[in-house]
Amino acid sequence: MSTEVKTSVLYGAKDLRLETRPLPPLTPNDVRVTVKATGLCGSDLHYYNHFRNGDILVREPLTLGHESAGIVTAVGSAVTNLSPGDKVALEVGQPCESCNLCLRGRYNICPEMKFRSSAKAWPHAQGTLQEEIVHPRKWCHKLPEGVSLEDGALVEPMAVALHALQRAKLEEGAKVLVFGAGTVGLLCAGVGKVVGKARVIIADIQEERVKFATENGFADEGVVVPMKRPETVEEKLVFAREVAEMVGEKMGQADGTFECTGVESCLQASIFATAPGGKVMIIGMGNPIQTLPISAASIREVDLVGVFRYANAYQKAIELLANGLRSKLPGLNHLITQRFTGIENIPKAFGMAGRVKDDEGRLVIKVLVNM
Repeated sequence: MSTEVKTSVLYGAKDLRLETRPLPPLTPNDVRVTVKATGLCGSDLHYYNHFRNGDILVREPLTLGHESAGIVTAVGSAVTNLSPGDKVALEVGQPCESCNLCLRGRYNICPEMKFRSSAKAWPHAQGTLQEEIVHPRKWCHKLPEGVSLEDGALVEPMAVALHALQRAKLEEGAKVLVFGAGTVGLLCAGVGKVVGKARVIIADIQEERVKFATENGFADEGVVVPMKRPETVEEKLVFAREVAEMVGEKMGQADGTFECTGVESCLQASIFATAPGGKVMIIGMGNPIQTLPISAASIREVDLVGVFRYANAYQKAIELLANGLRSKLPGLNHLITQRFTGIENIPKAFGMAGRVKDDEGRLVIKVLVNM
């Protein structure tokens, strides 16, 4: 078995190179996995386009990719729950497992977290856009029969949605508003409907995405947010109230709002659109400094709740997929909108992920690389 693999490596903005790198040795608790399916995420796209993600700078060549599934090719001597040939979804965050947060089950916010494809930790944890990886067995989740490798690649963004829903702690049948009809927003909406039995309205600036969400059953109704760019604080807050009123005309105020864009005006509108005693789930990562109408939240006890990645959500996502989630949420069949095959086509996949529509006029939602 080869100890070297082909890897896609980012050296600068839009500078992806194919090179051969050595695999680390297989320790007793490790699993060697051939990566078969990887979805491209918004954070991957930020790194690709800017060689940074917000205020996180890339400081060494970085392999991207973290929404992945593959096939086990070898296991360490202490691994008993997996065998060569098993399909697995890869949970790519590797926490310390010994700090207070980890011991309380909140390992997603472990200060020592090493997350593949993120430049936050040093040295960087290399991503999954490579032929094979060696990964701890604890973070390799076996996929049951009937759950495909492409489904396995969707487990990661689905885990984000499930984690957000768990932190929201909404009552069954709640009214839910989702800002952003990208992959995570669509999954927050869809999971909210299926798991939380919620009535869901989704809002986005792109009419085609709103239409995609409602026609494919992710949301019950949609709102197209006007393409305005207010500049002053006062103008932004006026616009945010206008958007909240547009939502209110459809369903009144939301019990829970899932903000998946990171856009300041959407977070402002989220506060105005949420009912007293409700919650705003902050999922999108945008400008780290924003102006918010905080009194509109505090005097109505609207809770602002941070959501960062996920913890203890992978198995739940896999169980949902294994137990007929696709039949309950048929839109999942259309979530992957473009596919590219082969490690050599990863640059093309990134080029597509940054577009609104492909050359055939089809909407771009989730771009997947099969290898």
